[in-house]
Amino acid sequence: MLETTPSALPTQEEHRRQEQLWRRVSPSLPPYGAAPPEPACRSGGEREAELLRNSLQDELADAQTYRCLAALAHTAEGRRLMCSLASDEAAHAKRLQAAYFLLTGEICGATVVLPPQPRLLWRDRLRERYREECCGAARYAQAAAMTADVCLAHLLQDLSADEYRHASLLQKQVEKTI
Repeated sequence: MLETTPSALPTQEEHRRQEQLWRRVSPSLPPYGAAPPEPACRSGGEREAELLRNSLQDELADAQTYRCLAALAHTAEGRRLMCSLASDEAAHAKRLQAAYFLLTGEICGATVVLPPQPRLLWRDRLRERYREECCGAARYAQAAAMTADVCLAHLLQDLSADEYRHASLLQKQVEKTI
């Protein structure tokens, strides 16, 4: 493992002499070559902050919805799936909270109160959740494509893939109920 100690770094005087030498050798080129492009990981951006706040709210609502659905499931397998999805959505919310903090330096807290849910058959509830997961995945993918923040784009792509995975799990559950 290579360690950099302060004594191993060039002093300001050595740096100045190297620049002077380079200007004599090849004045048309920058002394240390072109600087590598920096990834666009910004420390602000109100549009990105709003996206994270809204997404956090959605993920918390989804987690709560899946907890409620776990109690309504007709089978142990359905209850396990709903609990697993609730856990995944809560983990998404944690990731979004962390991203919000890294972006803004502030803690984003949110509370969710679900409106009364309509009385639907189990398969209709699964269909509704399938649609929500697909729409959420598409929104994350679109937001990832639109942001200039490389780090945020990576997070949004991960969340999109996970939401599509949830939709697939719900589709399999529907196949078992029909």
